[in-house]
Parts: sequence; structure tokens; C-alpha cells
Amino acid sequence: MTSSERTAKDLLAALSCEPEIPAPDLVAVDAADRLVLDEAAPLLDGAARGAVVVVGDRYGAVTLGAVDRFGLTGVRAHTDRLTGELALAENAARLDRADAFRSLADLGPELVIGARMVLLLLPRSLDALDEIAALVARHADPSVVVVAGGREKHMSRAMNDVLARHFAEVRASRGRQKARVLHAAGPRAVDGGGPAWPATARHDDLGLTVHAHGAAFAGARVDIGTRFLVEHLADAVPGARTAVDLGCGTGVLASALAAARPDIEVVATDESAAAVASARATVEANGLTDRVRVQRARGTAGIPDTSADLVLLNPPFHVGAAVHDGVARGLFAEAARVLRPGGELWCVWNSGLGYRPALQAAVGPTRQVARNPKFTITASRRA
Repeated sequence: MTSSERTAKDLLAALSCEPEIPAPDLVAVDAADRLVLDEAAPLLDGAARGAVVVVGDRYGAVTLGAVDRFGLTGVRAHTDRLTGELALAENAARLDRADAFRSLADLGPELVIGARMVLLLLPRSLDALDEIAALVARHADPSVVVVAGGREKHMSRAMNDVLARHFAEVRASRGRQKARVLHAAGPRAVDGGGPAWPATARHDDLGLTVHAHGAAFAGARVDIGTRFLVEHLADAVPGARTAVDLGCGTGVLASALAAARPDIEVVATDESAAAVASARATVEANGLTDRVRVQRARGTAGIPDTSADLVLLNPPFHVGAAVHDGVARGLFAEAARVLRPGGELWCVWNSGLGYRPALQAAVGPTRQVARNPKFTITASRRA
């Protein structure tokens, strides 16, 4: 092991997941991070300033590992989850590496223009991978090489096929510690039959057009929990003038509420960059930009205390790949903070999760509004 490899190993061992919610088996560095760095090493050594892009780094291991081990500067990084972006920033500041990279919130051409090396932590969604691959193939340097890694249990042969749609050469590495890397090179144009991002779908039954980027949950469809809540929005604090769509996804709840109530103003918030870009496009497509504001934030950050009459929530139940109720419970507390006395949190959740006691403890008296074979809708009143 060289001195630079030893130094990088020490740096990786010092990384933290904060401010992530603690979860079983949560680690700041995994085998996929290490394998990506090792497989990319021949091309990273001596890479020019600004030639390297990192996409999907969970907590900064690949970005900071590459910076430290190969002395890179001008690295561009994009992480869909704001938590991951913040973890990268906090780790970099603590280890005095903040000047070597910059984070870009948008998955757009600026991220990859001129890039000759893209280090990618593979998303689990094929749509997300397709959007990233299309962006790189279209806007990076023609000599670009992609080194894309993941845990084998989360990978599929279909990922090779997606990359092959955009690159002439795709090959897989040998596995190591249950991780594997896909190498792609030779960007090529995709014919008009390929998917375009954001995807668009018209839902006449809801009177809405929905836009979705590749990493957005449910895509341009409307997931069944959200649809169930939309069906009952007319009864949600009818006199409300201010509302929050918490964890807004593609912006369906915010748009449906604003379209039905001309006097209401809505703040839609999500930590996912793809969700925020999707929601903004959805809001614009439905002519609601004057009354719906979309922002990227963790929870209700940036929204004043006791400022909302109504909060809508279809909470996630994962931290990364792990099923965990910490995200939902945190969002219940966030909702309670921004609700005015007498305001209500309307929440739809998988009935098997049994969230009602947690809602009552975090917000206040909670009643069941509706229930179907899979989901429950509750209304929790802020005391």
C-alpha cells in the first residue's frame, strides 16, 4: 500500500454520516465506495483540474477519497439527497478539504460539461440511472469514462443495458466484498425513442399534469397513497390560507390543493433535488407558480414557527435502503413546529406502520379520516 493509499484510508475511516438519522448498519463508507476509487485510480492519478465529477456520493467518501488520494482540485459533486450534500460539506470542513470541490444542486449540463471522468454511485432506480447517463453522454467531454459502483444486491443486468443505451463500451469489474463496478465509455447519441427527462403524464381524473425527473419517487405516476389523500383534500381544514406539502415529491398534493382552493398559498418542500426539480415543473405546468413555492430543505427548514394552517404529508419509511420510521417521526415533529394552534397535519400512511400514537404524541389529538385496505389517513390537531 502506497503512502497516498494509507492517507486516504485514514481519511475514509474518519468520515461521519451526520446529519443522517441513525439507522441499523448505517456506515459512512462501504465496499462500493472503496471499489469505485480503486477501479478509477489509473485515470484519477494526474487528472486535470475540473475534469472529475462525482454523482450520488452518499456521505462524501468518494469525493473526499478521490481528492485526498489523488490531489484533485475543481471536483464537481452532485448528491440528490440534501442530507448527503450536508454530510459531504461537514466532513470536508472537518478534514480541511472544502476548497477542493463544489456541490451543485442541479442535475444539469453545468455539472458535467468538460468532464473526462465521472465517478457514480449507482442509484437503485433505472430511471435515475438513465437520466444521469444521458446527461453525461450528451454534455461531458467525448473522451469521458464513467466508473459506476454499487452493492451487488442492489444491482441488476438492466443497469448494463441502460448504460449501453448511452455508451458504446460497457463492462463489469470483478466483484469485491459484494460490490461491483460498471465501466462505460464512448458516449453516443440516443435515438428519439429513448425516454426524455423530465417525464410527463396527464392525469385527467385529478386535473393535473405531472412532471418527474428520474430519481423522483413514483415518477410521473401518482402513487396510491398520495391519490387516496387527494381524494379527501376537500375536508382538510377548509378555511386554511397557508399550507405546507412536506416531503412534496413531484408536487402532486401541493398542486391539487392549490388548484382546488384559489385563496390558499402552499410551500412545498423536499430534500431530494430530483423531487424539487420535478415539483417545480409540475407546479409550472399547472399554472400555479403564483401560489405554490417549492424549496429544497430538510423537513420544514426555512418555514417560520406557527405559520401554517395545514400540513400535508405522505411520509417515506426508509433511510437509504433500510426500512426505518425515524424519517416519518422527525417529519411529524417538523409539522408540529410550523402548525398554528388549531392547525392540522393530514397524513396518509401504510396502515401496518401504526403511526397514530406517534402522531398524537408529536402533534396532538389525532382522528382517523379514512381507511382503505392498505392506507390510513389521519388528521392531527395542534393544541
